[in-house]
Amino acid sequence: MTDRTALLEAALDSLPDGVALLDVAGVVVCWNQSAEAITGFAAGELLARPAPQPIQPLLLEAAPGEELRNAPEEPDRAVLVRFRHKLGHELPAITRTVVLRDALGERIGAAAVFHPAEPLDALPHGDANQDAAVEESQADLEDRLGLEFDNFERSGSPFGVLWIGVDQAQQLRKSHGAGACQAMLEKIQHALARGLRPGEEMGRWGEDEFLIIAHERTPEMLAAHAQTLAGLARTADFRWWGDRLSLTVSIGAAQAVPARDRLLAPLLDLAREGMETGTQAGGNRVTSALRHFDGYDASPAADYAAADAARRQR
Repeated sequence: MTDRTALLEAALDSLPDGVALLDVAGVVVCWNQSAEAITGFAAGELLARPAPQPIQPLLLEAAPGEELRNAPEEPDRAVLVRFRHKLGHELPAITRTVVLRDALGERIGAAAVFHPAEPLDALPHGDANQDAAVEESQADLEDRLGLEFDNFERSGSPFGVLWIGVDQAQQLRKSHGAGACQAMLEKIQHALARGLRPGEEMGRWGEDEFLIIAHERTPEMLAAHAQTLAGLARTADFRWWGDRLSLTVSIGAAQAVPARDRLLAPLLDLAREGMETGTQAGGNRVTSALRHFDGYDASPAADYAAADAARRQR
């Protein structure tokens, strides 16, 4: 009869995610093959030892022991962390920690499950032009994007992005200066914030651009949401030296499709291309990236239903 421990080890080694089991003192008692491949640390280097500093971010409250005993109960809490590979380079990863208990409810250890995240420097975004506030916003959104997209991949939770460009930004900067442009962008941001759904996050994604992480259930709903936001931007009452300036935005909408979208960067590229399509068409336009197996079509949101029906007939 096959030993149960051998079965458990074989099962863990078959998983694509890295798995670490630690006892209540934070000593590693199991380190599967995926964990070896992700971190570069072999099981023989870690078993019966506390986890070394470079990979401790992957284990969160799983180590050391005192922190584990006092850790809050937050099962399946995904966190984006950065750890150091054995070779010395830094890598981002999504990690979850689950506290393990015995039959009496006493904590006996923890399991950490982790996998590499898409490199954040590979994500497309607008030019920050060395603006510290924009760069900080980009970094915050990158972290949130990684977690939300990971949740989409694992549970199929609706996920989409809206890439928003302000049509008048460049011209206003030239004609009225950087101060006027910054004031205008703040006015646009406040107007867009009024239309955000619960759980959505918005931030600066470039010098003249914003990004919204959305959770609409269908591409049609995402496009309709974008139309509402575009309408709110048009209502922004922006005045500079007594002159009221009309404002509009171009929005690219891209909805992730389960079992098809495996990487975040291409999805962001679709949203950016949609925004640029709207800008080139004269602005004040929402463009939806409609994905299918041989590419994608970019269509204004007002024509979304017709474009989708036409594809279904082909």
